[in-house]
Amino acid sequence: MTPMLRAACAAFLLSLPLVACDEGPAERVGERVDRAAENVRDAVDPPNGPLERAGRAIDRAAD
Repeated sequence: MTPMLRAACAAFLLSLPLVACDEGPAERVGERVDRAAENVRDAVDPPNGPLERAGRAIDRAAD
């Protein structure tokens, strides 16, 4: 592999996380879909106790 190609691959791999950090409209829609799925799951299979409810609340707050 040539040094130029190696440098290009490294630059590409290092720039990927920067692209993923941008929160665009598709990501916001995806989060809404995920939250709706969680609400449906909670309606069908509610949290069993206070610790499970607290854990789910922490998960939602961390997202």
